[in-house]
Amino acid sequence: MELTVSLETVCRLIVRARELEAQVPAIETDDEDDPTDSDDPMAVLEDEANEVIEDEVRTLLEDLPEDEAAEILALALVGRGTFDASEWDEALETANEDDNDAVIDQILDMPMLAGYLDAGLTAFDLSCDAIGQID
Repeated sequence: MELTVSLETVCRLIVRARELEAQVPAIETDDEDDPTDSDDPMAVLEDEANEVIEDEVRTLLEDLPEDEAAEILALALVGRGTFDASEWDEALETANEDDNDAVIDQILDMPMLAGYLDAGLTAFDLSCDAIGQID
C-alpha cells in the first residue's frame, strides 16, 4: 500500500484531531464572564470546544483532492479495526462510495480520529516519528 496523501498531511491531521479530542464541553451553565468566580476552581482549566480547530481540520480535509480524503478515511477505518491492513483495497473502496462532503463528515464524526489514524499508520509500518514537531 502506497499513500498518495503525504505522511506530513496525515500527521498534521493527527495533531489537530488530538487537539479536538482534548476539548470538553463547559460544565458551568451559567453566564459568568470570569471563570475564576466559579464555584469550581478547576473550571479555569477546562479546554472548551473551540470551533477554530474544527474549522481548521475541516479546511485541511476540504483542500485535499477527493482521492486523498478517501485515503484518510480508509486509513482511519483500518486503524479502527473495521478493515485489516491486508484489506486496504476494500477499505479504500468503501471510503470512495460517498461524495467528498460525506467522506469529510465521516472523518470528523469519528470520536477517536487521532488514535484511529495513528493505528492505521502503524498497521502499514508508518509513523509520524520521522516527521518531527508539526505545528
